[in-house]
Amino acid sequence: MSLGTVIHEGLTRPARARALVLMGGGARTAYQVGVLGAMAAMLRLHRAPPERFPFHIVVGTSAGALNAAYLAGAASRGLGAFDELRSFWAGLHCGAVYRLDAPWWVRFSRILAAARLWRHARTRGAILDTMPLVDTLHRRISLAGIEASLQSGALDAVAVTASSYTSGTHWTFCHTRADARHEGWNRPGRRAEFQPLTIEHLMASSAIPFLFPATPLWVDGRREYFGDGSMRQISPLSPAIHLGAREVLVIGVGQPERAGLAGAPAGVPGLGAIAGHAMASVFHDTLQADVEQTQRLARTLDELPREVAGVLPYHAIEVLALQPSESLDTLARVHLKLLPAGVQRALGGLGALREGSGSLASYLLFEPAFVQALVALGERDAYAHKDRLLAFCGAGAA
Repeated sequence: MSLGTVIHEGLTRPARARALVLMGGGARTAYQVGVLGAMAAMLRLHRAPPERFPFHIVVGTSAGALNAAYLAGAASRGLGAFDELRSFWAGLHCGAVYRLDAPWWVRFSRILAAARLWRHARTRGAILDTMPLVDTLHRRISLAGIEASLQSGALDAVAVTASSYTSGTHWTFCHTRADARHEGWNRPGRRAEFQPLTIEHLMASSAIPFLFPATPLWVDGRREYFGDGSMRQISPLSPAIHLGAREVLVIGVGQPERAGLAGAPAGVPGLGAIAGHAMASVFHDTLQADVEQTQRLARTLDELPREVAGVLPYHAIEVLALQPSESLDTLARVHLKLLPAGVQRALGGLGALREGSGSLASYLLFEPAFVQALVALGERDAYAHKDRLLAFCGAGAA
């Protein structure tokens, strides 16, 4: 986060405009559902107006973009939006997100498994077919609801991010009540446009590299192919701040210290360990650094003499960041057998599910048992930070 980003620019916001930033991580983002559901329950107990959505701005990346879009579509129903998001996830399963047909015999040969997956990749541009997710999003994400939330003032802005394979630029697509009145920002390696969001934007943002196919979008009058918004995302908090946020709640699903690998056997890493490390690098490496830098800048600004701070074109950003307190890799290992049979056969044939590794599987396990375990963990972590969450939302502690 550069100092230049911490400038009040873009949209006109309330003095304490509050943003929700949801990071990516495939199925792991069910954790966010638990955190937000618990937060809503806390606010109800503290007699917060149930009809009022507690955020002005919602920003999502990858599968976090799906959560952001769902919440934006239901924001006019206030705290009920979080209950509806939970219901959405309760009805998910792997077959509603992707499919892969792999015959039984691929499990016995890495060569046969690799050949089968290579054919899928050549045909679709990725290993998995995500047409089931397209159908799910068309049925469950309310684009009309997003428009209604913006027009009614229940929400000021929603944004999702994606990374262009064509140009290498990281894009943020923003939608407000009046997009034509706002001009997108242009920074080295990252840009923004204001336009209505579509299912294609969500598919592009959530296209996990190698696993999910790229999605074409029109930018600058030309078609570019986009993949997961977590790729090349050097400043995850930047979109919310550009949109005018003064307070940011960011919910990640990574573990910078990779607790799930503690005690792993030494030696040459297998494909499962390498794939898990690559996924962790794509999804999580930048969040902690961006949060720490933003908090450091805020402390620096707060320490300036009031007469100096008053004439500067900068303001401090309050950031509250939550991430899982337990290893999601370890949690996924308990549920490996829930993966679709074809995926188990293909990944097992490649050795990607050996060594007890659950890292790669944790991004693909959209099955109810794993989802509910993540939601429960999110709830526990939220209540462990109850006072901080309530203070952030302006409700105060009990």
